[in-house]
Amino acid sequence: MSSEIILLAISPVFLLFVCYEFIKFKRYYDIKDSLANTALALLHQGADALALLLLMPFFYWLYEYRLFDIELSILSVAFAFLLQDFLYYWFHRASHHIHWLWAAHVVHHSSTKMNFTTAFRQSVMYPVAGMWGFWLPMILLGFDPLTVFSVVALNLAYQFFVHTQIVGKLGWFESVFNTPSHHRVHHAINKSYLDKNFAGVLIIWDKLFGTFVEEDINQPCKYGIVGQLNSNNPLIITFHQWAHLFKSAFKAKGLKAKCKAVLGYPTSSVKDKAAS
Repeated sequence: MSSEIILLAISPVFLLFVCYEFIKFKRYYDIKDSLANTALALLHQGADALALLLLMPFFYWLYEYRLFDIELSILSVAFAFLLQDFLYYWFHRASHHIHWLWAAHVVHHSSTKMNFTTAFRQSVMYPVAGMWGFWLPMILLGFDPLTVFSVVALNLAYQFFVHTQIVGKLGWFESVFNTPSHHRVHHAINKSYLDKNFAGVLIIWDKLFGTFVEEDINQPCKYGIVGQLNSNNPLIITFHQWAHLFKSAFKAKGLKAKCKAVLGYPTSSVKDKAAS
């Protein structure tokens, strides 16, 4: 089962949560922002479906060189889920530290709102940026590509539920799993919250690798990106950072400087400072 089919099957559940949150907590919503999120979601799903169609022959070619023959079982699927979540952590962390990846990922962070529709705000450019490359170790290890991308879809489905302000702390669950509280920190531009809490499902990776920060009720999260975009145009949202990246690389003098502009820590396409 492809990742798009899984997400499509679960989409009615997503819509129910969006409707409930919108009706009960309208203050967290802006209609234009939510419409932009929806348009970006549709573009993203289309791009992902096309990318999988084009790349699946390559994935199965790579699968021929797998190290092990891993048969489907409860245990193997559980291991696949754990491994993919670990790889997702590194993809997510890299997406905040490598300009090329951030150019795609910035779309998800560019809203100043935090609600369930923010989870829909994804980039059509993820296949170009190379997100799929982070799942190749699973294929080489011996997981069938369809299994890999099904697990990816389940991971992303879980992450929908952490994009909200209506859920507080969740007790012991907070110590193991990514939660709305943890993910609010990740989306915040407060200086003490920047580049923290990269977890997909398990927050343990952040705790192991030193990127975890607890949400502080005395320091409310300010959402968006450093240098707020202030646009609901899906094309501007999608391509503003790419334009900045290529402009920076073109202006840079020498190969080393050009590589740094593309692969170094991201710079903002809009001049601003992080919140205190």
